[in-house]
Amino acid sequence: MKKNKISKNWINKQHRDIYVRKSKLEGYRSRAVYKLEEIDSKFKIFKNSYTVIDLGAAPGSWSQFVAKKVKNSKIVSVDIKAMDKIENTIQIMGNFNDNSIQNKIKENFSEKVDVVISDMAVNTTGNKNIDSIVTGELSVEAMNFAIKMLKIEGKFVSKIFMGSTFNEIVSLAKKNFKETNIFKPQASKKESKENFIICKYLRKYGK
Repeated sequence: MKKNKISKNWINKQHRDIYVRKSKLEGYRSRAVYKLEEIDSKFKIFKNSYTVIDLGAAPGSWSQFVAKKVKNSKIVSVDIKAMDKIENTIQIMGNFNDNSIQNKIKENFSEKVDVVISDMAVNTTGNKNIDSIVTGELSVEAMNFAIKMLKIEGKFVSKIFMGSTFNEIVSLAKKNFKETNIFKPQASKKESKENFIICKYLRKYGK
């Protein structure tokens, strides 16, 4: 199939996608916001005055949602890509796995944080198994970072894909959190293998 035909098919799908249309009408940067909205509605993730770290934040719709919903919040949005400014957020450009970036994140908080969220995924290669493995590794890295950063009653939300790393991620979550759930929002595309892992209440403080 020619590239321009693929592009036309993608554009047509975007036009038919109710969540794409809704995000444009409501001023959000991507349809992904409605996944977080569903997760929050079902699992009660956010409260006013919460401190939040958004990993892989670009283009920024999750940070937009938190900034809008959570009054008196403090949000640090982190991504390797540059983002347009979002009101009431602090943006850090870089890889959250780098020690220098982690130090920059920590400098914005005087104590452990309430929530870490991650909608990170690799740029697709066309090989779903490889994409699933690499995105799974990102989720594990995000969880290990969250374990170090969260309060004992903290919450962690991350994208995961069904695949070879799925059981490893769930096992790590259950080892470190008292409550673990897997959820696929209606806003996720039916053909997508993506799910989200929702973790609450650390079994012990991270170091």
